[in-house]
Amino acid sequence: MWTITDIAALRETVAQWRRQGERIGFVPTMGNLHGGHLALVDEARRQSDRVVVSIFVNPTQFGPGEDFENYPRTWTADCEALRRHDTDVVFAPAVEAVYPDGPSLRTRVEVPELTDILCGASRPGHFTGVATVVTKLLNLVQPDLAVFGLKDYQQLLVIRRLVEDLSLPVEIVGGAIARESDGLAMSSRNAYLEPTERERAPVLYRTLRDLAARMEAGEDDFEGLLADGWERIREAGMTPDYLEIRRAADLAPAGPGDRELVIPVAAYLGRARLIDNVRVSRPHSGQGGGNGYTGE
Repeated sequence: MWTITDIAALRETVAQWRRQGERIGFVPTMGNLHGGHLALVDEARRQSDRVVVSIFVNPTQFGPGEDFENYPRTWTADCEALRRHDTDVVFAPAVEAVYPDGPSLRTRVEVPELTDILCGASRPGHFTGVATVVTKLLNLVQPDLAVFGLKDYQQLLVIRRLVEDLSLPVEIVGGAIARESDGLAMSSRNAYLEPTERERAPVLYRTLRDLAARMEAGEDDFEGLLADGWERIREAGMTPDYLEIRRAADLAPAGPGDRELVIPVAAYLGRARLIDNVRVSRPHSGQGGGNGYTGE
């Protein structure tokens, strides 16, 4: 496994692989890797001959008062884990290499509509930072495919939209949500949870599973379902940011005729902001039952 910090060296390495006819997979991360990240690396390896993983804590996706300075940085452990998962290159550029003129950004990539809702409404500017850095990284690595986790479902749709709109020649693959044994979605920010908070955190996923199962069984009172969900989350000591029922294809508000849906949630628990989602396939009229929630 090679560690590369220089853009020219990265491009030369990738160009050499291409001359050999090899397929290149890419997994962008901000480090502090956990099992969810490593599952994405494994997925890239299954579909590629070569795998590049970037470790770059991107300043432009953090808002004022967020945790950029304190975001966990675990370089040595990350590299050891990536070596065990057969990574070819760790790309770890300096901020100055990615943003030569500073992170204030002269050129931005914005994805309208998708970025104004849910996490975008709570974190103004966040998805502009994400879309811009992902576009830059895709241009630097020039992979055949890039793998992003389904846990941040909105982010995945934003990236798919920008790739389509900008005609970038890369396949975007959604990697399954990795969960702890009690269902909590793996996240670098789970480290912020105190022991008692960690015990309560799985309520978030259990709530989503229950709502999804009721919808799969034919319940269609979305307002009532969401009210029940908000109550359960609050009873667990969390402060909900949002809990919604949306169309899976584009995150538009769900209507009575929509069948493929997603239930996204964000909630604060202590210092941690937790996000999660489950997918729902609703039955057609007259159908019911089944265990259709996918969530992962």
